Amino acid sequence: MSNDRYQSPLSERYASKEMQYIFSPDMKFRTWRKLWIALAETEKELGLDITDEQIEELKAHAEDINYDVAKERERIVRHDVMSHVYAYGQQCPKAKGIIHLGATSCYVGDNTDIIVMSKALKLVHTKLVNVIAELADFADQYKAQPTLAFTHFQPAQPTTVGKRATLWIQEFAMDLEDLEYVMGTLKLLGSKGTTGTQASFLELFDGDQETIDKIDPMIAEKMGFEACYPVSGQTYSRKVDTRVLNVLAGIAASAHKFSNDIRLLQHLKEVEEPFEKSQIGSSAMAYKRNPMRSERIASLSRYVMIDALNPAITSATQWFERTLDDSANKRLSVPEGFLAIDGILDLCLNVVDGLVVYPKVIEKRLMSELPFMATENIMMDAVKAGGDRQELHERIRELSMEAGRNVKVEGLDNNLLELIAADPAFNLTLEELKKTMDPTKYTGRASVQVDNYLNKVIRPLLDKNQELLGVKAEINV
Repeated sequence: MSNDRYQSPLSERYASKEMQYIFSPDMKFRTWRKLWIALAETEKELGLDITDEQIEELKAHAEDINYDVAKERERIVRHDVMSHVYAYGQQCPKAKGIIHLGATSCYVGDNTDIIVMSKALKLVHTKLVNVIAELADFADQYKAQPTLAFTHFQPAQPTTVGKRATLWIQEFAMDLEDLEYVMGTLKLLGSKGTTGTQASFLELFDGDQETIDKIDPMIAEKMGFEACYPVSGQTYSRKVDTRVLNVLAGIAASAHKFSNDIRLLQHLKEVEEPFEKSQIGSSAMAYKRNPMRSERIASLSRYVMIDALNPAITSATQWFERTLDDSANKRLSVPEGFLAIDGILDLCLNVVDGLVVYPKVIEKRLMSELPFMATENIMMDAVKAGGDRQELHERIRELSMEAGRNVKVEGLDNNLLELIAADPAFNLTLEELKKTMDPTKYTGRASVQVDNYLNKVIRPLLDKNQELLGVKAEINV
């Protein structure tokens, strides 16, 4: 590793080795060679004068790329594809005359981009399924744990810790639906020539339309795809990249929301992300336990959400059958979007797997607010004891304001129950009032909703992806 030049944090700190390999030069250029082999085999099978010996020579050097030759050639010709055609030909002297026959640069470039994105989406899919699985276990474990819910980050009616987790799960599950749809619609470019008209193949196959129609399906099958896009210019539509990066941006938005909630809960000391024994929270304040993993999720997620603008703008500004202002942008925006989302999902896995819940803190905060939330029940009990509903409503409003002032102005505990017990209008003792302070009376159907959601929606989803489960994340820092 060189310390005198820029190093991408995405590869040095955040992304996994698996995702880095998918976007590596080895993956790219080995795929180029597989595509050249698929093209040569297809052309041979359709009647061109290509020998088995030439095909075998190409296969023999499909993996051992002579990078030094390609790099030296590119310095001279300033063309990456032709440099690798030349380098491959140096290793395959018998076959060099038929490498890239009838194709344009986008044959290897664009088809490889689709193949790489497809593999990267599969890795994202695996990790996203595991994030959902981890959250489902968490939701199930804490489905009945009452907690204070917030609207506008102000105390609202109680919910449960598990019910709140289902809100995170549902957003990730939406992302999974989008991801699976886009994965299922990816197609190869095929081999359509410089403007997408297949003119070169019309020449190679003496105008045989029926034979030319077989080229793209045969290439697609050899490369593990069901089909090629039916029409194209020189490139596949850059709208494809837009759709892919939009899926990543959706996952990033869900992860950001999740991480924000964890950060707020950690401030409240109710739920905490994992904190290792020797981890340092602050260089100045030794006592601090900062939610650094969740903060990193938020940070990388913002990057991915903004990164999705790149392919959208690129696809919008392509001219006619192609321009080259997409290339430099694609080399950055697509790989880095995937490397970042990979790091985000690893962090999500790590955080969810080690989440710490503090029920006593949760209960203390909930109980401090519960008297306000119980006022309707208290009023009903007082009516049953002979009180006037309208008079009691006004009186309980006044006492609630007094208790609120005691808490906010005087810094005292919430004494609403004591104030109500001392008011003869309610005809209720403090002991009777305290019986209304069972938090489970105020969480509605939260626990039932968790069971229903997990059993009817999430468990079937996880059963369908059973072979992908069990992934554990390793984070570098």
